[in-house]
Amino acid sequence: MSVPPSSAAWIAVDWGTTHLRAWAMDTAGAVSAAASSDDGMGRLSRDGFEPALLALIDGWLAPDRVTPVVVCGMAGSRQGWVEALYRGVPCTPLDSGGFASAPCRDPRLQVRIIPGLKQATPADVMRGEETQIAGFLAGDPEFDGVLCLPGTHSKWVRISAGEVVSFQTFMTGEMFALLADHSVLRHSVTTEGWDDAAFAAALDDALSRPDRIAARLFTLRAETLLQGLAPEAARARLSGALIGIELAAARPYWLGQAVAIIGAKGIGAAYATALGRQGAAPRLLEGDPLTLAGLSAAQASLKEPAR
Repeated sequence: MSVPPSSAAWIAVDWGTTHLRAWAMDTAGAVSAAASSDDGMGRLSRDGFEPALLALIDGWLAPDRVTPVVVCGMAGSRQGWVEALYRGVPCTPLDSGGFASAPCRDPRLQVRIIPGLKQATPADVMRGEETQIAGFLAGDPEFDGVLCLPGTHSKWVRISAGEVVSFQTFMTGEMFALLADHSVLRHSVTTEGWDDAAFAAALDDALSRPDRIAARLFTLRAETLLQGLAPEAARARLSGALIGIELAAARPYWLGQAVAIIGAKGIGAAYATALGRQGAAPRLLEGDPLTLAGLSAAQASLKEPAR
């Protein structure tokens, strides 16, 4: 989508490890253009961030004024453009006083980076999810309960009185990828297809006996060799087993709580199904709109007068 430079009142950016996404925002707070690239934090040196951003947004910048750019995600990590220091919980998901200013050579840019959150005990960090949480609370400021943000590193987050009270990270998505792509299970697990019944059975088994997870995982390989287990069933069972042990460990977060799941449709639906089988009734929301809502809340906070 092309857009005349003057319509980009400010620019919202989500900078992940593998991807960079940007949106041109107009004066009414609506998206007038969007662009993305593979220039994630993981492939850039510190000097490469500004050129990578300009490659996407140069056409949205007016030549005669400074355009504010608000960034969330890994651009604020220690290896990023500039480190945006973590804020300790309990705290609100956003505080403009903690935003980091990124050094820019181009005089048309003013870049602010949103910091992540940290927890001392047990030690934990998040970066990027705080913006989705802020977007969620912008639409439901009275929410009191738990947010589940599934992904490579799933987050379970306690919310009360508009603050992040505590959170816990699980490496479930990364473990799935490592096992499916780099372990002996790569010979059994397909990259496509799904089996709902296999997912449910593995989920229930893992929740009831999480201590048996290592043995249950190798069973997938053995059943492939001896009983012709279908690869889509093996994939669903691997997912069900890993989500099952996550839910078993995260039970203090979701049991008896109001729960909302924030994530992509596929993985979000899997978690919703898993929680539903335990008697929970989670709300399911897509992550991208909440990321943009959180970036908009961040931009609005920068415009508020100092108190």
